Amino acid sequence: MRNLLLILACSTLLGCQSAYYSAAESLGIHKRDILVDRVEEAGESQEDASEQFQSALEQFSVLVNFDGGDLEDVYEDLNDEYEDSLAAAEEVRARIDSVENVAEALFDEWATEIEQYNNANYKRESQRQLRETRTRYNGMVSAMRKAEKRMDPVLSSLHDNVLFLKHNLNARAVASLKTEFSDIQQDVQRLIAEMQKSIDESNAFIASLQQSD
Repeated sequence: MRNLLLILACSTLLGCQSAYYSAAESLGIHKRDILVDRVEEAGESQEDASEQFQSALEQFSVLVNFDGGDLEDVYEDLNDEYEDSLAAAEEVRARIDSVENVAEALFDEWATEIEQYNNANYKRESQRQLRETRTRYNGMVSAMRKAEKRMDPVLSSLHDNVLFLKHNLNARAVASLKTEFSDIQQDVQRLIAEMQKSIDESNAFIASLQQSD
């Protein structure tokens, strides 16, 4: 119970990661298991972000097709969608960071333990497995970071348009945003496509780890 409480406490502190891994290890939870969990969580955060950005796009569509009613309410809804998108993006970034943290710890440990082998065949096989796992991991993280960067132009456009509307809340200003909608729509479509590629890479990486167990 004491170790479990330590894990829960350390999970929120980046500087406590080594203690977190040690406590988890004492409970039979290895770094590889933690890596799988964090990759899954990163994939879930990307799915949530994809849905959120799509929701923001739909609300932007409602705004540019505004044909009566309370314009301020429509603006507030779009602002809420922007804030939710910003939070979703931060969650994605945090999840990717957590994946990289445990992966670095796992690979360092793996490389250190390889040097402990006396059997040359075991050593070579473990080195091969480490190289292959690193290669698959690097491809996965690259896909994650590429998708992450796709969020920036969408967030930037949403921010600019929300800010513009805040000070120009009238039908004429709304009409001027129709050309902006097309660009944002393309950016969101590219973002969702990159997110799906990243999720697919994550699933393939998890499958490869589970096959090697």
